[in-house]
Amino acid sequence: MRILLWHVHGSWTTAFVQGPHTYLVPVTPDRGPDGLGRARTFDWPESVVEVAPGRLRAEDVDLLVLQRPHEFELARRWLGRRPGVDVPTVYLEHNAPGGNVPDTRHPAAGRPGLSVVHVTHFNRLMWDCGTTPTTVIEHGVVDPGPLWTGRLTRAVVVVNEPLRRGRTTGTDLLPYFAGAAPLDVFGMGTEGLAGELGLSPDRCRGRELVQRELHRAMAERRVYLHPVRWTSLGLSLLEAMHLGMPVVALATTEVTEAVPPEAGVVSNRPEVLHDAVRAFVAEPELAREAGRAARAAALGRYGLARFLDDWDRLIKEVTR
Repeated sequence: MRILLWHVHGSWTTAFVQGPHTYLVPVTPDRGPDGLGRARTFDWPESVVEVAPGRLRAEDVDLLVLQRPHEFELARRWLGRRPGVDVPTVYLEHNAPGGNVPDTRHPAAGRPGLSVVHVTHFNRLMWDCGTTPTTVIEHGVVDPGPLWTGRLTRAVVVVNEPLRRGRTTGTDLLPYFAGAAPLDVFGMGTEGLAGELGLSPDRCRGRELVQRELHRAMAERRVYLHPVRWTSLGLSLLEAMHLGMPVVALATTEVTEAVPPEAGVVSNRPEVLHDAVRAFVAEPELAREAGRAARAAALGRYGLARFLDDWDRLIKEVTR
């Protein structure tokens, strides 16, 4: 198949393009949000081909994968074909709904010829997609390997733009958890985080890392902390489990499905999570055993082979 999709979510796309197809990604001279082209910080195979917008009308496209509402118009204008009418189309929804949950209407609701693909069962339950057919294809992760050493007695949080996103990502909870263990917060917009939260630099360090450095840096920390109140299901959480890290997380959205009891501690009581962080940092063998269970669970449910098989089944059905 020749599949057209925009480079929107680097981690998810890295898994998706491991399949047996040709993946066309638009590229613009400025490599802006609608034309990022091939990833520069992820390893993508040669089957991912950059195409300028002006060339798209001449391309054979078997399947269109939309991920943002304005891509309906982009596809019509750049491709010269109507999504779901002139070309088989699925709308991939990465996110949990915002706004008036659970009454948030999905932008693909009621559009003819489309299917909506959710990445979690929670998201599917919460979005109002009307009569548009929906399905769930859970995340798949390119296995980074069991890299965990836990040699640093610190907790790691992975989040982009924590100050802008605030309570959504649990940024307000970080000072409380910094009392249980020093925190390393990796992601975009994390520089200066300690000062903004009133923490000393030794209790909270922010840093942006490229993907090839992120996994090893995560694996050196003793425990993975996921204080997010409202999100889909963070791929960084699943990557931490693949690394063999114990997980301490809020019991929100899909987390209770992803993290079994033996893999860490999941609760909506901050004091329970605080004590869990402290315990994992103090007891490396406890952390090691929970990390082994986390990795086994992640490989069993979020492995790459299952993810690609699920997508291939859907692709065949939609394009048939």
